[in-house]
Amino acid sequence: MYLIHPIKLDLNSFFQLTDDPLQVCVVLNKKNYTTELIKDSQIFNCGVLIQSTSMDIIKHFGYQSGRNVDKFKDIPYFEDIQHIKQIKENIAATFSCKVTKELDVGTHIMFIANVIDCSILCDDSVLTYNDYHMRKSKKGYRCTICGFIYDGELLPVDYICPICKVDASYFEKI
Repeated sequence: MYLIHPIKLDLNSFFQLTDDPLQVCVVLNKKNYTTELIKDSQIFNCGVLIQSTSMDIIKHFGYQSGRNVDKFKDIPYFEDIQHIKQIKENIAATFSCKVTKELDVGTHIMFIANVIDCSILCDDSVLTYNDYHMRKSKKGYRCTICGFIYDGELLPVDYICPICKVDASYFEKI
């Protein structure tokens, strides 16, 4: 799963809380640009990636910040009910959400939200966190906090994890 809110960023957690009203929860690092956008607007959407999504798409949306790049340039998208961009391809479902509560949980913010619209777009198998890690290279360095894998022979001393924002000292060679 991934989160889009005019800018996309991988999220740490997205899950259903209640049926009535239909509520979900997302947990994001406080340092992420998407966290700032959600805090300001109190809205977000989430798309569920399909298993066949290319690593290029995952890298495009997950390994760079919307502070520095327009992630939707040259990417087919539509706008959801809240006028938030959502990619057209590689997603099985989409959720459009309105924040009802925020909870500071240390390094992260938990947003609780009502689902105001959702759609199933296809019945393809969805990409799980485990699938994602299995597709990544087995060589490199793994973040001991979130499991992110840096694919390279040498981890830069000043490297910062793009997911959980910890420094290189939290990585182990694999």
